This record gives sequence, structure tokens and C-alpha cells, in this order.
Amino acid sequence: MDKKINVGVLFGGKSGEHEVSLNSAYNVINAIDKERFDITMIGIDRDGKWMIYEGEPENIKNDTWHHGLTAPKSNLEVLGDERIGNIDVFFPVLHGTFGEDGTIQGIFDIMDVPYVGCGVLGSSVAMDKVVTKQVCESAGVSTCEYTCLYKKEILDDIDRCVATLTICYDLPLFVKPANMGSSVGISKAVDKDSLKEALLEAIKYDNKVIIETFVKGREVEVAVMGNDTIEASCVGEIVPCNEFYDYEAKYLSGDNSAVIIPADLPEELSERIRRMAIKSYQAIGASGLSRVDFFVTDAGNVLLNEINTLPGFTNISMYPKLWEASGLMYTDLITKLIDLAFDRYDSRKALLYAKETE
Repeated sequence: MDKKINVGVLFGGKSGEHEVSLNSAYNVINAIDKERFDITMIGIDRDGKWMIYEGEPENIKNDTWHHGLTAPKSNLEVLGDERIGNIDVFFPVLHGTFGEDGTIQGIFDIMDVPYVGCGVLGSSVAMDKVVTKQVCESAGVSTCEYTCLYKKEILDDIDRCVATLTICYDLPLFVKPANMGSSVGISKAVDKDSLKEALLEAIKYDNKVIIETFVKGREVEVAVMGNDTIEASCVGEIVPCNEFYDYEAKYLSGDNSAVIIPADLPEELSERIRRMAIKSYQAIGASGLSRVDFFVTDAGNVLLNEINTLPGFTNISMYPKLWEASGLMYTDLITKLIDLAFDRYDSRKALLYAKETE
């Protein structure tokens, strides 16, 4: 019998999406094909300390995994551990800053090991909502109207910022940290007072804030996967239980938010959305996986909302649900993502070898 592949599952992290990462990792660890894969669990606490965890997955979900563990003085000590050296491929189930922004991907590249998901470029581009829109617009993908402000200018004269925004754009406006996921720090501003509050909330999480105009339309999402050959799932629709699909609606009150898969859309429109999802994925240089989110207006216009290069893998997350509705079950999805990690690594190594032998 062939030796099992050792998968290093990373979870936790320093970002505001730490809790989501724990839930995602718990589900991935439980669902992974145990006949084909062994698992090495690496937890990162809220202070950024890396620790190898050998306990029950349930303790990851309830955030007690780190009890009794002693973090090393340097994370580099963990990377030198023999158990890390035995890992064949990494699966970073890390959301947000330091997890899907290209930083951990750069570490894996330096270590010269395969890993699930996008590389440094795709990860870093998609992490910044402003840069994502700029890149995708240049590729011909439409987005809603937006602008951005920086923390310093907001703190220096927030009244001036509010006045300028309300002159240039109609209310309501959506205010978001430019580099954050899972709808953390997002607010809907309906007047000048709530706009001021929204700006102050957003800068708690990032030094750059994106302000978007309100789009009256349906929220739809597409799961995308692949390296050179790219596949898109069916289109799913979110009907949030709250005023918009915020953190609570996604992870705390998810059972009350309607998830319609496949979305009730004309076939031509669904195909157009799927093509736009692949086009956006290619534009940012994505590989492995991403979830691409759009708004669909009553007139049938499709506007890119954002791209998530490491979407949630919880039991209520859209990415696995979309693939399941498209015929790919959760366990098989994980296996395919790991296979894609090896394919991308082998392809990259082959290109580097070809350059060296020219």
C-alpha cells in the first residue's frame, strides 16, 4: 500500500477571522479522506505563536486546543520541528490577514513545499478590495462605484471626509476595511452620523477603507477551482437574515439566511456570471480555489463584489455547498484541492528547471 500523504493543516491566526478559521479547520480535519491522508495540525494563537497540536479536533472548534501547550520563543523553531519536516503539503485554513494575504504563501514558497490555494500574487491582490476592483476592471469586469480613504485622513478630519462622501455619492453607502474578510468591520451608513461611525469602525481593522455605493440587487456567489484548467460551480444566491450578509448572518445566525443553490436565474445569466467568475479569477492570478461574489441588478447587470481566495469551510459555508450542488462532495473537494496543490508545485518546479537548463 502506498504511503499516506501527510497534510499540514494550519488554523487560527492573528486576524479578526480567527474564530471562523477554527470552525473551518475543524470541518476540514473531520472530512478529509483518512485512508489517503495523515494530518499534522498546526495552530496559531491570537498572538501569532505557532504550536503543533496533537489533540482532538473538537478542541479546535471550541478554542481550547492551546490549553497546556507552550509556544516556542520563535516560530522558526516550529518550522524546524521534525513533524513539520514530514509534511508533504500544507493546507492553510487561515482567513484574513497573515492567512490569505500572501504572507503565509510566501513562507511556503521559501520552504519549497506544495500548498493548497492561491500563490503570493493572487492572495495579496484579492485581499485588498480596492486593488481587486482595479485589476478586474482593467480586465473588463464591471464593479459598483467606489472610492477609498486612509486612516490618517479620516482621523485628521473625519467631518470633511463625511461631507465629501455625501456630496459625491448618494446614501446609503457601505463602508468596509479594505483588507478584511467574513464581513468583519462592515457597516451600512444611512446618514452622516452613521457614516462617521462606519468609518471609525472600519479603521479599527485596516489603515485603508473602501466606500461603496448601494447596489439594489441580488447577492450571488460562484465557487471557482483550478490552475491551468479552471472550473466554476453553479451559481448560488444569499438572501441574508440581516440587512446585509454581515458576520452574524454568515456565522452566527446562518440558519436564518436563505441559501438558494442553484440560484433561480435564467440559464444565460447564470452562464454569464460563471464566465465572469473565471475571468475575475484569472485577472488576479488566482490558482487552486476562490469564491467570487457578485451583485445582480434587476436590469440584469452583473457587478463584481469581491474575491475570497480562502473562503470558509464551515458546515454552512457557501464554497463547499456550491461544489456539492455541482456534484463534488466535501471529502472529494478537499482531495481535489490537495491534488491541485501538487500539480501547481510540480508545474512551477518544471518551469524553474527549464529556465535553469536554457
